[in-house]
Amino acid sequence: MATTDTLDQLLAEYETWLTVERGLAQNTVDSYGRDLRRYASFLRQQGVGDPLTVDEPTVIAYVEDLKAARDDDDHPRFAPSSIARSLVAVRSFHRFCVDEGLVGADPSEEVDAPRVPQGIPKALSEDEVEALLGAVPGDDPRARRDRAILETLYASGVRISELIGLDRRDLDLDAGLLRVLGKGSKERVVPVGGSARRALTAYLERGRPTLATAGSRRGRTGGEAVFLNARGGRLTRQGCWKIVHAAGERAGLGGRLSPHVLRHSCATHMLDHGADIRVLQELLGHASLSTTQVYTKVSPERLRAVYDAAHPRARRA
Repeated sequence: MATTDTLDQLLAEYETWLTVERGLAQNTVDSYGRDLRRYASFLRQQGVGDPLTVDEPTVIAYVEDLKAARDDDDHPRFAPSSIARSLVAVRSFHRFCVDEGLVGADPSEEVDAPRVPQGIPKALSEDEVEALLGAVPGDDPRARRDRAILETLYASGVRISELIGLDRRDLDLDAGLLRVLGKGSKERVVPVGGSARRALTAYLERGRPTLATAGSRRGRTGGEAVFLNARGGRLTRQGCWKIVHAAGERAGLGGRLSPHVLRHSCATHMLDHGADIRVLQELLGHASLSTTQVYTKVSPERLRAVYDAAHPRARRA
């Protein structure tokens, strides 16, 4: 039997393959790595040092082990969605071993993941969005930046990583278009409306230069990044999250708000106003239409209102 070094070596080769061959974002690679380190620990506990000897019962045992794990309060340690995600990483790793010709079959191929309840994304109401977009007072550079961030997130539905990754060359404000780099390093072009364009223009002309100058004095630079922090560097994911959360607090939304809630709200409101779901799929950068279709779920109240308005016999006594 091979030593445990075989497992470490293959996992390292697999991580390189995810980055170089598949071109996955670093966040995704890190997530796969965490799941596979947990899997590797389980294999070693089972006395399996060579992943090429893993069989289907071993993978099933791993899934059952995740299901059985409990925290100090005897609650399940892993949600069904977390277990399903872990199994995706395991399957991807074993398929890599097959594709590399290291083994003839994938032992995880027929293993079922736990059923994950599909929740409806929580969207803000349109009135709540209006309150939020008016919750950043002042005309100082940071206020202009924060308004531009909120307007852009809601106008375009981009992910937080796509927003902070924007460079100035990615903006065509005359045409009202942004070029974003999405999951798997896939580029797409998304439109932004007049309100977001005005906020971006105000920030780029009368906000960003001040932040960039402050950074230069400290010997720091955000390069071509659109959104800069107070020190002149590129705004981080955490920094952006704090800006959105603080605006939500001021708008009376409490802890409900995150950048992803604005993405959900953009999608939900566009569907409410008649957007085609395939256009929405392109806008959001979803690889599968089934991912976008979660937004088509409606409340019973909205369903009733649409029915009453649309059905010719709905209002008859």
